[in-house]
Amino acid sequence: SPDGPSGGPIVEAEAYLKDDPACHAFGGPTARNQTMWGPPGRAYVYLIYGYHFCVNAVCCAPSVPEAVLIRAIEPVIGEEFMRKNRPVRERRELTNGPAKLCAALNIDRRLDGATLCVGESALWIGANPKVEQYRQEQGPIVTATRVGIAKAAHLPLRFYLAGSPFVSHRPRKL
Repeated sequence: SPDGPSGGPIVEAEAYLKDDPACHAFGGPTARNQTMWGPPGRAYVYLIYGYHFCVNAVCCAPSVPEAVLIRAIEPVIGEEFMRKNRPVRERRELTNGPAKLCAALNIDRRLDGATLCVGESALWIGANPKVEQYRQEQGPIVTATRVGIAKAAHLPLRFYLAGSPFVSHRPRKL
């Protein structure tokens, strides 16, 4: 952000695989999904519903279009900046969904292709030196089906920290 780093731990993500009909790259390369085709460690940012952005981390070697959608983060750093971009009453509503976190962090198509592995990049994912402690406090990690999609929604490719209040969607209790 203009005021310094903004963000926090990723608490929910979904995988999209090359042979997955819900994956944007399933039908082949297009102008929209070109970033998914490599190299890995790049941001794939796209527009949904003509208004909201989502961000993915491209994960595989060039020509293997697979990515992980960042669905939710805990807003730990730069919360004031995030609230300017996305004013909400409850803190948990700030970044508990892929479009919400992009709005809060001001992520849009200008960041498509950004290198996620370099701290000097406008958008990056860093290693948390206390990741094991954080997982113990916020876990366990839950594997679930994806949400908000029609195709291949049954696949268990969504992962979230059960103890985090910032997870976007939880299964209904029966």
